[in-house]
Amino acid sequence: MTTTAETPNQFTIELNQLKDFQFQVQFDKPGLPLLATDEPPPLGGDAGPNPSRLLAAAVANCLAASLLFAMRKFGNQPDPLRATATLQLARNEQGRWRVGHIAVDLHLGQPSDGFKSLERVLAQFEDFCVVTQSVRAGFPVAVQVLDPAGTVLHRHEG
Repeated sequence: MTTTAETPNQFTIELNQLKDFQFQVQFDKPGLPLLATDEPPPLGGDAGPNPSRLLAAAVANCLAASLLFAMRKFGNQPDPLRATATLQLARNEQGRWRVGHIAVDLHLGQPSDGFKSLERVLAQFEDFCVVTQSVRAGFPVAVQVLDPAGTVLHRHEG
């Protein structure tokens, strides 16, 4: 792996081609497992997630972590959280595929009654999600928070 000067605000990952469209991702932290990526057919063999799937996972994970942090900050225990992300591809004006939209549903693991400062948590947790707020500059990200019964507690259309 190429070494660069790392700072708390910068990191470097390395990708190495294994074959065709398969790459192995090496992260910057010792002990983190390698990740195999690949493109779906007809380009690749679907041997790992492709970049669009990794992006959807990154957005959903960042939102779930932000919600969990905000909930715990006020002494709430919403665990276990579950997140689903739906990514929609769309063609741009030149006919090239782009990420058009991501929708993320965050499911609380516990009923919402009794959670402290829930309105405040739901009003601001998205603002602390680095990935979501960064990609929103390019395309919409819709977010919902639901309780275990499926009641929508928070909705942001993107």
